[in-house]
Amino acid sequence: MSPTANTTGHVEELQKGSARYLYLPAMVAAIGGLLFGFDTAVINGAIVFIKRQFELSDSQTEVAASSLLLGCVIGASLAAFTSDRFGRKKVLLGAAALFTVSSIGAALPRDLIQFAVARLLGGVAIGIASTLSPLYIAEISPARMRGLLVSLNQLAIVTGILLSYSVNYLLTGAGPTNWRWMFASAAVPSVFFLLTLLFIPESPRWLMQKGRDREAERFLSQIGGAQVAAEEMRAIRAAIAEESGNLLDPAFRKALIVAIVIALFSQFTGINTIIYYGSIVFLEHVPHQTASTALWANVIIGAINFIATILGMALIDRAGRKPLLMSAFAGMALSLIAVSAAIHFQAAGVIVLLFVLTYVACFAVGVGTGTWVMMSEICPTRVRGRAMSLATVCLWCGTLLVTLTFLSLASWLTAPGAFLLYAIIAIAAFLFVWRVVPETKGRTLEEIERSWLSQRG
Repeated sequence: MSPTANTTGHVEELQKGSARYLYLPAMVAAIGGLLFGFDTAVINGAIVFIKRQFELSDSQTEVAASSLLLGCVIGASLAAFTSDRFGRKKVLLGAAALFTVSSIGAALPRDLIQFAVARLLGGVAIGIASTLSPLYIAEISPARMRGLLVSLNQLAIVTGILLSYSVNYLLTGAGPTNWRWMFASAAVPSVFFLLTLLFIPESPRWLMQKGRDREAERFLSQIGGAQVAAEEMRAIRAAIAEESGNLLDPAFRKALIVAIVIALFSQFTGINTIIYYGSIVFLEHVPHQTASTALWANVIIGAINFIATILGMALIDRAGRKPLLMSAFAGMALSLIAVSAAIHFQAAGVIVLLFVLTYVACFAVGVGTGTWVMMSEICPTRVRGRAMSLATVCLWCGTLLVTLTFLSLASWLTAPGAFLLYAIIAIAAFLFVWRVVPETKGRTLEEIERSWLSQRG
């Protein structure tokens, strides 16, 4: 939902008792983020046991971990077209069904190929949810609340990560089939997501694109009253009428490039080496670690990730997107240098963990929260669906590349060398945000679009 500048004051005031009509749909959509986090992070604990059971090499282990990510690229590529045609809600329902099928399939494979196929299906679901959950939330949210509500999706992601780490740790002693139960446990939130999606409204913006103005008006009236609904509908109708934008338009192209580069930097700074391979990092590169202690370290990492994300949510609409991103990338660079040095000098596990926690906290406060908010805001209204989908595809391509190469990179450069490389990239990310990225705090989506259009030519 995106009000014009002269009606913003009215739009920000929700009617008494109407908040549930806004918050509940946002929370349901964010369950897609929870499944995103759970399904991506569950591999961290399970991979140790899968590698042992199927006797996988490093390259095969990378395939097992990254098959999900290939599906993410596919899902994100399909999200814009399918959601524009069938609606945000219906496509999210399809993703929920895929989450369920994938969680069961990943628990029952007989070999690496069957496992990879099941995980690929789950990746398609994640690719869809990672695009549409924040997009849906952005489209139903008033400008002043958009940062907070869209960041609910990131909170859900880290909640899913923490939940998966906790389940993995609890199932460590469950015998040789423990990893199967780790994947099967994802079926519970998947079914819950599927059922709750049935009760949320469609995006008012999509409804108006399809000429279903009365349904859109009903939802907008519930959260703001008749006057606000009328103002909102005028703003949305004007934006839709202008949706003839071309991604290759110079003004739109710059916005798209900024969104894509932010997405890539969020991944090329190495966060998913910890999310996907944290157990292997501790077992193979830190002295005196066991599977149990490595999985317990994951739980601590997940908890810090969760707490720092809540802090990021509290700050993003106060401090602004740009200052948070800059501070986060700077902190990540310093932390990665410390992690590299600690592993190189064979420091105690608690020292390595401390620096890893600092790195994860910096990511969660600024980059984890800020990337998705910026991607949902920075792309102009005329091309937002296509632009955000493309930026999300690029994000998943970055994740896939990092996950496919980390074990090999750690073997080639050594683990300290790999983390030092990520630190250098974090410094480059800081400089890019400082010099290029605009602030979007407190601005309507139309105001952000006009700022890009003013740079045309």
